[in-house]
Amino acid sequence: MKRILIVGGSGFLGRALYKELHPYFDVYGTYCTQESYATNKRYFEYDIREDSPTELLGFIQPDVIISALRGDADAQFIAHDMMIDYVVKKNARLIFLSAANVFDSFRHYPSYEHDKTFSESAYGKFKINLENKVMRMPPFSWTVARLPMVFGTGTPRLLELKTAIAQQTPYEIFPNSVINVTADYFVTQQLHYIINRDLWGIFHLGSTDLIHHDEFIAQLAAGLPSVKKPVYKHVFASNIDRYIAVLPKYNTLPKHLRYTAEQVLQNTLGSTLPNKR
Repeated sequence: MKRILIVGGSGFLGRALYKELHPYFDVYGTYCTQESYATNKRYFEYDIREDSPTELLGFIQPDVIISALRGDADAQFIAHDMMIDYVVKKNARLIFLSAANVFDSFRHYPSYEHDKTFSESAYGKFKINLENKVMRMPPFSWTVARLPMVFGTGTPRLLELKTAIAQQTPYEIFPNSVINVTADYFVTQQLHYIINRDLWGIFHLGSTDLIHHDEFIAQLAAGLPSVKKPVYKHVFASNIDRYIAVLPKYNTLPKHLRYTAEQVLQNTLGSTLPNKR
């Protein structure tokens, strides 16, 4: 049985991954400030600003490390250097969760796995630098999973939208941004498959179709049980359509693991969920 360590296991995606994987693998996670995990023997306290992961990795001896870390950039660089060193020495694997923002300077077309990354945002540049570290690892030892905007029934994005509607505060939408989307349910299913099959390389884990950001948010808001209408703040990042979307071309997954923006919408609203394996 594979032993998996989710670094950042108390975050939104980390929790979803733990819930999906722990019935099938020997899974552990890390938490930073959430004291509710202190009594959970499967979770270990880890603060990237103060702690080195070396001791934790030596104790758990994971076969697979999933990096879902958030926080200080410099601390993340150091932590990933140590995780990479462990993976190379122990012949283990590292799965790095990246983002579509690594392509946020490209405006005229969606991006595929082997397209050159180029970003104008600090967050995108940060993810590119971490990706480059990971992709210098030996073949078969790494996976980069690029994610578009993540939704789902408990996602922070949905909670922000609900709060904005309830308080009647402006919620930012981007009419000229063409995106694809995902939900925690679909991401965890896809990563489960990647781990099972020992797949490596770059994977784009987003919906197979594209949608304008404002259209998706409008459909999402329309499906929420609220008598209030949302107040939108329209943000035009460019005068023409701008694509921040990651589509698969080379590393495609089976049909039952592909999904549309409409399915992400249904999942986030808690209706018409796909059948669980």
